[in-house]
Amino acid sequence: MNPTLELVQDLIARRSVTPEDGGCQQLLAARLAASGFTAETISGNGVTNTWLRRGTAAPVFVFAGHTDVVPTGPVDQWLSDPFTPTLRDCVLVGRGASDMKSSIAAFVVAAEEFVRAHPGHPGSIGLLLTSDEEGPATHGTTLIVEALRKRGEAIDYCIVGEPTSVERLGDTIKNGRRGSLSGRLTVRGVQGHVAYPHLARNPVHLLAPALAELAAVEWDRGDEFFPPTTFQVSNIHAGTGAGNVIPGSCVVDFNFRFAPASTAASLQQRVEKLLARHGVDFAIDWTLGAAPFLTPRGSLSEAISAAIEQVTGAQPELSTTGGTSDGRFIATFCPQVIEFGPPNATIHQINEQIAVADLEPLKNIYFGTLARLLAPTGKQ
Repeated sequence: MNPTLELVQDLIARRSVTPEDGGCQQLLAARLAASGFTAETISGNGVTNTWLRRGTAAPVFVFAGHTDVVPTGPVDQWLSDPFTPTLRDCVLVGRGASDMKSSIAAFVVAAEEFVRAHPGHPGSIGLLLTSDEEGPATHGTTLIVEALRKRGEAIDYCIVGEPTSVERLGDTIKNGRRGSLSGRLTVRGVQGHVAYPHLARNPVHLLAPALAELAAVEWDRGDEFFPPTTFQVSNIHAGTGAGNVIPGSCVVDFNFRFAPASTAASLQQRVEKLLARHGVDFAIDWTLGAAPFLTPRGSLSEAISAAIEQVTGAQPELSTTGGTSDGRFIATFCPQVIEFGPPNATIHQINEQIAVADLEPLKNIYFGTLARLLAPTGKQ
């Protein structure tokens, strides 16, 4: 059994559903102490966060990841217990196998091997770990970033171990993410009897034309790096539960995943202007979940692309698609943030899994990226 496989199995076996860490970070801190890493706990509100660092000089290269996982769903639908790592037909099955305990195991082992190969390496290596990525993300990576910012610690390069690969390991890296803007729209009407609609105002009927237009709007066309902004309704609720009552209000939850071609403020203004034009009596509670970020091509993307090509023989595609990640917090003060990890086909699913054959190459890619940026001669 190779060290990466052994470690990811140990991590999967620790129940760490958000915001629980299950002892994962304590295990990793104790393990990395042998390689000269010092650990600092920066936690709050039941969330476990750990900042590990080896060295005091620049440049600072950081691996970032989350030890928390999403709930398992119906356990009886799993082929084996979600927290009992199980090898089956050359894959490792368990909650967190691909999102993202395999990445954590791979970059921990890569860091250990790199330190053994280059004990006097220049710069510093850091690990940023949280148990609040799959949840609200309000007391996770943000706390570490704020603590580092306050004391003037900088990060020059950061790889977030999110599962970014699509068809095969290494085919896709994320050099940015779209923003996320959510709204809860309340349309006010007048409740009444369905047999006397002239005595009521049905908010569903009032909203329908406006909602149809919102769904058809071209918000922007994206740009060189980002796809166009999208608008999606996730929930609609109205009514008392009775079939003969016109509802007095209608509540709609919706979300924008937006490119830098639009701003949160511009989207809010356009939505509210459209609703007003339709004569809708409404109120909206807005929540900005994330601003878009982009890491232009540079030394980090070149280093990891070269490492991927050496290990897999193929050049990765740069992409900004998908959901949000903690990269959005790190990008506020780190100039180069790249997300890279294993295939994401089974993340958050029943029987989440990773091919065992991907673990060693994943570790080697992380090692190769470190070597290209921190090894004195770039040698691996």
